[in-house]
Amino acid sequence: MAELVLGPVLRHVDATSATVWVETDSACEVDVLGCRARTFQVGELHFALVIVDGLETGASIPYEVRLDGEIVWPEPESAFPPSRIRTRPVESLLFGSCRAAKATPGALESDKVGPDALDAYAIRMSRLPDSEWPDALLLLGDQVYADQPTPQLRAWLTARRAGEEPEDEVVSFREYAELYHESWSDPEIRWLMSTVPTSMIFDDHDIRDDWNTSRTWRRQMAEKPWWRRRIRAGLASYWVYQHIGNLDPAELQSNSLFREVTESEKDVQDLLEDFAEQADQEVDGRKPTRWSYRRDFGRIRLLVIDTRSGRILDGQRLMVGDDEFTWIEQNAAGDYDHLLIGSSLPWLMPPVVSHIQSLNERAAGLPGWRGRLGESLRQAADLEHWPAFRGSFHRLAALIHRLAAAPAAPGTICVLSGDVHHSYAVRADYPIPTKSKVLQLVCSPVHNDPPKRFHLLFTLLWAPPLARLLRRLATLRGIPPDPIRWHKASGPHFGNSIATLRFTARSAHFTLETAHPHSGLHPVTHLPLTPSLTPGNSASAVAEAEWWRTSLPKFPSSRQPPS
Repeated sequence: MAELVLGPVLRHVDATSATVWVETDSACEVDVLGCRARTFQVGELHFALVIVDGLETGASIPYEVRLDGEIVWPEPESAFPPSRIRTRPVESLLFGSCRAAKATPGALESDKVGPDALDAYAIRMSRLPDSEWPDALLLLGDQVYADQPTPQLRAWLTARRAGEEPEDEVVSFREYAELYHESWSDPEIRWLMSTVPTSMIFDDHDIRDDWNTSRTWRRQMAEKPWWRRRIRAGLASYWVYQHIGNLDPAELQSNSLFREVTESEKDVQDLLEDFAEQADQEVDGRKPTRWSYRRDFGRIRLLVIDTRSGRILDGQRLMVGDDEFTWIEQNAAGDYDHLLIGSSLPWLMPPVVSHIQSLNERAAGLPGWRGRLGESLRQAADLEHWPAFRGSFHRLAALIHRLAAAPAAPGTICVLSGDVHHSYAVRADYPIPTKSKVLQLVCSPVHNDPPKRFHLLFTLLWAPPLARLLRRLATLRGIPPDPIRWHKASGPHFGNSIATLRFTARSAHFTLETAHPHSGLHPVTHLPLTPSLTPGNSASAVAEAEWWRTSLPKFPSSRQPPS
C-alpha cells in the first residue's frame, strides 16, 4: 500500500477550486474530496498535484487525502484540527523568508539559530477557531539551504557519497528531496501548510549562496565539475516542490511541461533536468523560462518577481530581463484595492547599503584591478540587491509611481521581501505625491537568526550621516539621484519573525512578531497602512514633477517603460 511521504501542501485556492500537492513512496492514485490525480515519477520519488474543483464559495471545507482509496491524512490520533480548504475572501496574509531546517527534527525548543517563528505561529493557530486562521502564506525564499545542510543531513550525505565533492552540499535531485523532507516534515509546519494556501519563490540558498550575483560568479561556478548536476537538480526540484503549486488550474492545464510530466508513465527526471538546464541559460539578453507569477485574491493582487534566475548578466546588468519586466508591468495593471509585490530581495534597503551597492556596481564594471576588487567585494559582502542593478531599481520605482499616482490607484502598494536577516518597514515618498501608500516591508529570518554581533552592524546601516556621505560620493561617481526618498517607519528588528498583513477595504495593517524561547510569538510592531490623500495641483507639486522628470535615468529604447 502506498504511503504519504510529505504533504499535503495546500497551494492555490480561489472561490471554487484549489490545488493540493503530495509526495508518496510509490505510484498511486491520489484523491482529495473526490478529485483524483495519478502520481508522476522523478527518479525513485513520486508526486502529485491534485486539482480540486467545484468547491462551494465562501466555505470552510475539511478534507482528507486518500491513496488508492485508503485514508492517509489526517494522521491517526493527530493533535491538530482537521485540514481545511477555505474559499472565503482573503483578509490576512502571512509572509517571511529564510527558514532553515531544525538541527533537531521535531524539537520545539530553540537551536543555535533560535526558535522557529513559523513553528510558533502554527502552535498558536492550532488553538484558534478556523475563522481566525490566516488566509494565505507567502514564503519569500531560502525555503531550503542547499549549501548549508544540518548536521544530520551532512551525516546522511557522507554515508551516501563519502569523499565526493562538494562534501557539505547537496547535488542531486534525491539529495534536494531530502532537504525538503527535513524542512517540511516538522509536524507543526506540515499541518500549517496543509491548511493555509501557500505561495513560494526561491532565493539564493535554494540553489547556492550568491546565486547569479554576476557574470564572473557564473563563470566561476561553471568551472566546478559538480555544478552542472547541481543546477539541473536544483531547478528541477524547485519546479516539483515549489513552482507548480504557484500556478492556478487554468495555467496548469495550458502548461505543456506540466501536461507532459503528469501524463507520462515513465520516469521524468531527465525531462525535468533538461528543462532546468535550459531555464538557467541566458540567450541574447533573455531567459527562456519565467518563474515570476501572479495571484489575485479578490481585490488583492499578488505579483511575485523572480529576482534570481531571471537576471541578465551579459552586457547591461538587469535584475529582471526586458521581456519579463514587460510582463510584470502588464500584470501590474488592473482594478484592485491592494498590490503586493513579492521580491525575495528588498527593493528599498537601509540607505547606507543601498548607496554602497550602487557604488560597487559602478566599481565592478571598471577595467583592471579596480574591477576585480569591486567584484571580490560584491561576492564577499553580498552586494547584489536591487540597488546593485541600478537600471532595474529605477524601472521598478517608475512602475510603482505610475500605479500609485493613477486615477484608479490602489489603497496600498507593498513590496514584500526577506533575505537580509533583519526586519523593517519603510515608507516611500515620491517627488510627485501619490494616492497609494507605498511601503517596503521586510520579514527575515523565519528561522535563521544571525549571531548578535551582527545586530550593531545592521543598526549602523540606517545611520543618516553615513547615508548622506555615501550619497554625495555616489553623485561624484556619476550615479543618478535616487528616484524616491524613503523613511524608516519601524525597525530594524532582530530575531526569528513572521509578518502579517490584514486588509480592510482599501486600508491594511502590518504586524511583525518575533519568536522567543518557551513563550512563543511576541509582537514587536504594529503599523496601520492607510491610503494617501489625493494630490493637489500646488506650485510645489509642479516643481516636484519637474524634479521627478529630470531625475529618472533614460532607459534604452527597448527598455523604455510604457507611458
